[in-house]
Amino acid sequence: MYPWGDERRYNSYSGYFRRTFGSRIQKLSVNAGFSCPNRDGTLSYGGCTFCSNEAFTPSYCRPGKSVRQQLQEGIEFHRNRYRQADRYLAYFQSFSNTYAPLDRLKTVFAEAFELPEVAGIIVGTRPDCIDGRKLDYLAELAQRYYVTIEYGIESCYDKTLQEINRRHDFDCALRAVEATAARGIPVGAHFILGLPGETRAMMQDQVGRINALPLTTVKFHQLQIFKGTRMAEMYREHPADFQFFGVDEYIDFVIDLLERIRPDLVLERFASEAPPRYQAGPTWGLIRNEQLWSRFECRLRERDTFQGALFR
Repeated sequence: MYPWGDERRYNSYSGYFRRTFGSRIQKLSVNAGFSCPNRDGTLSYGGCTFCSNEAFTPSYCRPGKSVRQQLQEGIEFHRNRYRQADRYLAYFQSFSNTYAPLDRLKTVFAEAFELPEVAGIIVGTRPDCIDGRKLDYLAELAQRYYVTIEYGIESCYDKTLQEINRRHDFDCALRAVEATAARGIPVGAHFILGLPGETRAMMQDQVGRINALPLTTVKFHQLQIFKGTRMAEMYREHPADFQFFGVDEYIDFVIDLLERIRPDLVLERFASEAPPRYQAGPTWGLIRNEQLWSRFECRLRERDTFQGALFR
């Protein structure tokens, strides 16, 4: 039995939800039609160099549909695929889901709770799209429902953030995470492994800064290059600037990180998949997330190690 209370060698997202809700719960992605200050000209046009929301958005998520309709269609789909789930979380995933006036946020998020099966919301956003009034509202909402804010941080290095056109620095992310956690709201963060200019030693050194953040969950994704992005152009022009992981190499690298990650931090994801039609760089073929998780857990057993094994 590991410190998080089960036999898995890492603090799993499914285990976290079982402890939180007492049963299986399923996330449903929602596109509520928000934009991003990095796309509409407030900060920049075109977004971050890697950004392709289409590559990760389920087919039922279209901003022309209401939040309620998207959730109803998602529930129907998942009821057929995951019969164990009878409660759901609305995952506001596309673009920056706090980038709007507070009144609009209240209207959009309230619509999710019109469905009795929805137990809470996960709000994906940028750390520069949050403020005290919005956090106070979400903290009040969290008194009645499950609420998590998930920040795209991507890297702890300001030079990298500048190169990928994030238009905020790491201190901005630090302030947002701390202000959110101070209000008792669970906080998630997303990081990309393999961004141009970052060595593997740099990626490993980030673990100390991640451990110091008051996070509840963390996501790691391998770098993927998508058609139509600025990064695809950069890769075409200067392929030698990019280094990619093979799948087994990547799994071993993530385990190296995981051994140093504090045990209470929930590992939500360690890799991502996207349809081949969006890919513009090297891929791992048609391997699915379930297969990646299986290989990941098998490798943990082979190495006889676990999350936090080297955490101090």
